[in-house]
Amino acid sequence: MTSDAPSPDLAPDYPRFVRGRDSTLAYFHKLFRERIVIYDGAMGTMIQKHRLTEEDYRGERFKDYHKLVRGNNDLLTLTQPTIIKDIHRKYLKGGADLIGTNTFSSTTIAQADYDMESLAYELNVESARIAREVADEVSAEEPERPRFVGGSIGPTNRTASISPDVVDASKRNVTFDELDEAYYEEARGLIDGGCDFIIIETIFDTLNAKAAIFSVRRLLKERGMEETMPLIISGTLVDQSGRTLSGQTTEAFYVSVRHCNPFCVGLNCALGAKQMRPFLQRLSKVAECFVSVYSNAGLPNAMGGYDDTPADMAADNSVFVKESLVNMIGGCCGSTPDHINAIAKMCEGVPPRPVHERVKHMWLSGLEDLVVSKERFQFLNVGERCNIAGSPLFKKLILAGDYAKAMDIAKKQVEDGAMVLDVNMDEGLLDGLAAMQRFLKIAMTEPECSKVPIMVDSSKFEIIEAGLKWVQGKCIVNSISLKVGEEEFKRQAAVVKAHGAAVVVMAFDEEGQAADEYNKVRICKRSYDILVDEVGFPPEDIVFDPNILTIATGIEEHNNYAVDFIKACRTIKEVCPHAKISGGVSNLSFGFRGVNVIREAMHSVFLYHAVQAGMDMGIVNAGMLQVYSDIPPDLLQIVEDAVLNKHAEATEALLERSMVEREKALANKGQATAVQAPWRTLEVQARLTHALVKGIDEFIDEDVEECRQLVPRPLEVIEGPLMSGMNVVGDLFGSGKMFLPQVIKSARVMKKAVAYLLPFMEKEKEEKMKEQGIEAVADDDSAYAGVVLLATVKGDVHDIGKNIVGVVLGCNNYKVREREGGREGGGEGGREGCVCVGGIRLVVRGGRGAACVRTWNIGLAASFLPFYKKKLLN
Repeated sequence: MTSDAPSPDLAPDYPRFVRGRDSTLAYFHKLFRERIVIYDGAMGTMIQKHRLTEEDYRGERFKDYHKLVRGNNDLLTLTQPTIIKDIHRKYLKGGADLIGTNTFSSTTIAQADYDMESLAYELNVESARIAREVADEVSAEEPERPRFVGGSIGPTNRTASISPDVVDASKRNVTFDELDEAYYEEARGLIDGGCDFIIIETIFDTLNAKAAIFSVRRLLKERGMEETMPLIISGTLVDQSGRTLSGQTTEAFYVSVRHCNPFCVGLNCALGAKQMRPFLQRLSKVAECFVSVYSNAGLPNAMGGYDDTPADMAADNSVFVKESLVNMIGGCCGSTPDHINAIAKMCEGVPPRPVHERVKHMWLSGLEDLVVSKERFQFLNVGERCNIAGSPLFKKLILAGDYAKAMDIAKKQVEDGAMVLDVNMDEGLLDGLAAMQRFLKIAMTEPECSKVPIMVDSSKFEIIEAGLKWVQGKCIVNSISLKVGEEEFKRQAAVVKAHGAAVVVMAFDEEGQAADEYNKVRICKRSYDILVDEVGFPPEDIVFDPNILTIATGIEEHNNYAVDFIKACRTIKEVCPHAKISGGVSNLSFGFRGVNVIREAMHSVFLYHAVQAGMDMGIVNAGMLQVYSDIPPDLLQIVEDAVLNKHAEATEALLERSMVEREKALANKGQATAVQAPWRTLEVQARLTHALVKGIDEFIDEDVEECRQLVPRPLEVIEGPLMSGMNVVGDLFGSGKMFLPQVIKSARVMKKAVAYLLPFMEKEKEEKMKEQGIEAVADDDSAYAGVVLLATVKGDVHDIGKNIVGVVLGCNNYKVREREGGREGGGEGGREGCVCVGGIRLVVRGGRGAACVRTWNIGLAASFLPFYKKKLLN
């Protein structure tokens, strides 16, 4: 199923195709490079044209069935096969090269709605057989243009990443194992029925898709078909946010399914071709395989129908062809054989998209993708505070069952700069298996946490395997090693590979832990060769942990541990191409617990040298990293001597300095800082600006109150001092002197300041209404200057700006209705004007015209508040 073209002799008579002799995969590689391939259109749209009754759906076989079955389109394969055959034939005659089976909902899970789970296998076999029969008939008529059948696997009506319960975020209505079982049975039926390729389509939750990929690949391996049957993956972006229903960006979705080496990846459904263009451009830019698209026939009208004519749809899709974005085009909701015919004619004579070469760097994903390479950043920071062994507070919360507060620790790690979240639940008093699953399920519903990749960390492989089944993105497993023996090591690696995760390999073998440079390199090289040559593990997804061990313990043989690690890094990078190097940095300073000044300095010095030697990532407390150049020179010298083992007295000198720092810490414990921070002596505007730039909220209430006393209206505090401060943040961000985590902290301080002012502004508004003789009436909009609907994706950073704008509009007598997670453009009829700013969509009912502007100063209301006032308030 790779995108590297197989041997050409597997399709020797191209363009003719001999089924049973030729490889479909080999044939497709030639076909998709030669021209744009045409997929069929909507099955449901064509079925609806027949206006079938309940009796038609039942047929003779199910005439006495105990449940209503009208709407179960897949059942028509058994009860109305002539209709299904005719639809297939019309699409093939209309220009389709490929047709999809009528099995979008033919899983036991989807058929459970009709109590027809037992029919799942039969539905798939018969649907594939019917499509095969029609395709073969048309192929016989046109042997120079053979037709092919795709086994359609839909998403089911369940989602593994999203809780159906607003109260319990850990609740799910389906598990990975249930999906795996259902998809396996469906794929088995499709292949037994004679399909040529598998297409996993309309993916709104990537975890569902990963379960489908897992089961399909398992089946293909069992049948020896891995190198002959193409696998096509098609995702669905639910609205103009460009994200799946489960929250992933286009790039993150691709990265999450990339491990199966899909023959083709694409987008379908939800949007018309016009709306899909920017997202298809992004997918086409990153995909290392063929790319497909089959959009709806425009957007649905008020009655749920589709108005785009065949000419409209062909014209809209022509942009994809002109920009060389695709290799395959079809149609989804609302499309018919006439639409497909128009698209096929439009594509004639136009070359397809060239296939990109596969990159050799680690590529991870949460809700967003993360490329791990030295060109992007020198060091990947893996947050350690969601590790029971790394945080006493986290351990206490998990043991108490307080997952909500434990999740706050995860969020704080991301805020502080963690690019990957390490999660470990290894604790003797805890059911680690249950705790890992519960934490990950909750984390997947928290955008602030799940936007970054997850590191599933455990010494027990059964916990790792369970954790992998709840993460939709491409994560990292921590860890496996040769200490379990070669056979078990290979088995575990194969499981990790099947789930598409990267893997941390510890420098352990059957003889124990590697402590010196020689054994670190020896074990890592042996592990690498087994993984790459025997398991087929991608080398760029291998991360070695050569063991960061504790130094300066008073035992002489420990003094060189850091040096051994640093030297080993250089050699491992030479003998294990494309592999990464990681480690648990806090282990280095374990002997100095309680003396954070020393520990932070040791970590910084160690990382400074290890990163230069090739270390790529490490598990650290993101909020406790000292900047190397900020370490006091005298302390830097002492720490560097110890870390690099420069002389025999280095450990003793570090121990002496640690005693001094420990006494300082004890003396200051529980005492307030005697000296006021210099910035607190500045005038209030400067203090507010400093707080916003630095993300400090400790004094924000008192500073805002001081400002409020100086102006006639509380709104002027926002529009004056606070917005001036945010302008500074915006300028720094725009010039690259502030980065996203810092900007988000600034925006949170702004939000807290506005929250303080809100009661004062509400009171002002009430008084103004009383002066005008207006009484507040529920749902009565006549008293307002207008009604504004503010909507952002729930958890999006633009939510911050939305809140600020909502306050401003409300204080100017506009009724504000907020909506989170809603589809952009939702409204109450056709009278709305709208304003789009960043990720915010405003729908203004009875508005004063419409305008549109976009800004990328995430949540920085300074850049768009004047615009709102001009367009809506004046």
